[in-house]
Amino acid sequence: MLDAIIKVENLSKKYIIGQRQEGYLTLRDSLSNQFKSLLNVFNHSNNQIIDASSEDFWALKDVFFKINQGDRVGIIGRNGAGKSTLLKILSRITEPTTGSIQIVGRVASLLEVGTGFHPELTGRENVFLNGAILGMSKVEISKKFDEIVSFAEIEKFLDTPVKRYSSGMYVRLAFAVAAHLEPEILIVDEVLAVGDAQFQKKCLGKMEQVGKEGRTVIFVSHNMDAVQRLCDRCIWLSGGQLQEFDNTKSIVEKYMSAGLDIARSQPNQWIDISSINRTSGSKKVYFLQIRYFSETQESRSAIRSNLPFICDLGIHADTNRKINSLSLIIFDKSGFKLVNADTLSIGKVLNLKEGYNQFQIRIEDLHLNPGVYMLGLWLNDNGEIFDYIENVAEIEIESYSIEEFCLTPDDNGAVKCKFDLQILS
Repeated sequence: MLDAIIKVENLSKKYIIGQRQEGYLTLRDSLSNQFKSLLNVFNHSNNQIIDASSEDFWALKDVFFKINQGDRVGIIGRNGAGKSTLLKILSRITEPTTGSIQIVGRVASLLEVGTGFHPELTGRENVFLNGAILGMSKVEISKKFDEIVSFAEIEKFLDTPVKRYSSGMYVRLAFAVAAHLEPEILIVDEVLAVGDAQFQKKCLGKMEQVGKEGRTVIFVSHNMDAVQRLCDRCIWLSGGQLQEFDNTKSIVEKYMSAGLDIARSQPNQWIDISSINRTSGSKKVYFLQIRYFSETQESRSAIRSNLPFICDLGIHADTNRKINSLSLIIFDKSGFKLVNADTLSIGKVLNLKEGYNQFQIRIEDLHLNPGVYMLGLWLNDNGEIFDYIENVAEIEIESYSIEEFCLTPDDNGAVKCKFDLQILS
């Protein structure tokens, strides 16, 4: 099927930094503005107050592309690239400043936790509400109802107001509704990261199925592995502009090699990562610094794949906490997850004290081919993401033996490595 179901031409979205967006004035605003009259300009046509120091910010600028029916399209880019703005325009939540957008068919969007849900209504009532918003009859929704509830795994809480749901329950039900009520276009943002790994895998499988049924899927994620598994084409946004639109493998490789503010790091040197760009996270607990080295090889400029790989991690906590998942991840240059040393898999809980904490992860053998890889870090507890940095540092691996090789990929990464966690402070 080659018919364009989405057509975007010269799409731009402008925000004005410092502008008051309300179309009305309160008494407090009116009194306050009397004292600001020398600094502000009054716009009589729409009753807005515009700060003279305001400036234009183009979240999107001259974006154009076509998406065909049945395409599974990934949208990638750094934070602030314009991904969320584009999705809001595609979902008709906000209007573009200039340009045009043509969409054929019903659109179901999952842009943030609780999208489209009324907090006072139960899960059951919200399923029918969302179906009605999509233009479906009660009979059509009823036919899909059991399938939705089964997928979301919330049977016990079906008649509970959704305001009492956890973020994970919210996402499970919201995705189940969006995916099962048969929209022609399914739009999903990074919100799936709230769910557990098993549910994320389930969602990716469902989106793949939706695509094979001839419906269109648009998927935004910082997880390059997930994007490559699901999407056949990929849009790369940078600074609000379309960098490239091509097959996913090609785009991801270029994106991961495009200089993401990551310098080739050196072993046995502390790297300050407190201000590095985060993929996601609440930052109640967050990574401050990292240092890595091979055992007995601290002075070398590369890591030996046959020796234990050791990472020291500095972590800040806002208060005393227990966290069940600290993960050290190693990606290849295309973003494929090779190693995922997650403390959850070995049953080790992090007991954090308020302030600075230091831990050490030791991987006994990497078994990676020579080359350049990327480190990622993850802090999570029962579905709440505290900190996730996909690109912490580049590391270089050198081979000890030509017999070393990468193993077959599985869900946890390409290589299963024995590892452990130690408390250093």
